[in-house]
Amino acid sequence: MTDIQVILGNSNARFSGVTSTMLATLPEVRRSVNTAVLGAHHLPPDVPTLNFRELIKLGRDGKTRVFHARRNDEMIQALVAKKVFGARLKIIFTSTAQRHHSKFTKYLMGQMDGILTTCSAAAFFLKNPADEMIPHGVNLTHYQPPENKEQAWQKLGFPGKYGIGIFGRVRPQKGVDLLVRAAIPLLKENLDPTIVIVGETTPSFASFQKELEQEISEAGLSERIIFHGKRPSSELPALFQAMTLVAALSRNEGFGLTVLEAMASECAVLASHAGAWKDIVRDGTHGALVPCDDLPKTQERLAQLLTNHSALIQMGQAGRQHVVDHYAIEQEGAALSRYYLKHLNS
Repeated sequence: MTDIQVILGNSNARFSGVTSTMLATLPEVRRSVNTAVLGAHHLPPDVPTLNFRELIKLGRDGKTRVFHARRNDEMIQALVAKKVFGARLKIIFTSTAQRHHSKFTKYLMGQMDGILTTCSAAAFFLKNPADEMIPHGVNLTHYQPPENKEQAWQKLGFPGKYGIGIFGRVRPQKGVDLLVRAAIPLLKENLDPTIVIVGETTPSFASFQKELEQEISEAGLSERIIFHGKRPSSELPALFQAMTLVAALSRNEGFGLTVLEAMASECAVLASHAGAWKDIVRDGTHGALVPCDDLPKTQERLAQLLTNHSALIQMGQAGRQHVVDHYAIEQEGAALSRYYLKHLNS
């Protein structure tokens, strides 16, 4: 353990988007710097781990190490180890929140040795500019185009000539209602697309889904706007591959990997101005961008996209290349490693 250079926080026993981000970049980071993780939750067996007592002991051996926190309690863990127990740590925090921070969070961030952010929307809410903006990346092997998108769609067994997907939990925050209500009049005139809604509906939002299903039924579109439910993660890449267009219409979002996963799968995208999507999507090149919670504009841009199927295919191809060039997970991991080494060498 004495050769460890970087320690990553992993405080939440529940799997979350933050956990997923840490795990996705971990292989690339480990190629560049010796890394251990504080907390063994969800880790591959070959990854070195520490508990808090081991962190304190390690931090007293005279070597300076980087501690990367992504949650408030991870900042607290690192600060206690540093300020109370004398561990030699340079503490870095990644801020992704797109809201004003609480006074306590601002205090914690003020104690950091470095601040990162992931997109311009999150950077806007920082009191002081971040050191760097390092966007999340996507696994381009896991999410890649199918050999034939038409055949990939046909394998799913749904009606219509091509698919429009929306991925995420079925709840108002994800904008599922915006897609459904924007699409109903359009699908009555255009028989080619079918909408597939992929995601869990928890009991608290069962009435929300039921209301949408009633509207769909009254429009006579129950076979073409389909609630596909929660699917195993192993099925998601094939579902993305089968879609020609993916909608991501969240009213608010942290970063929003869905758009990168869709673009990596060669899908055109219809995305709201949430998360990092304004940074990622080039309107008219990769699909379309719409204001959050704007049904008229969502319907207008969806109608434009559906008028030209060949253009959708070209947008999907352009999106894949854009992600390859700028948003591969290896690029995120390499950027983090460079930032860690900068602090270790300063």
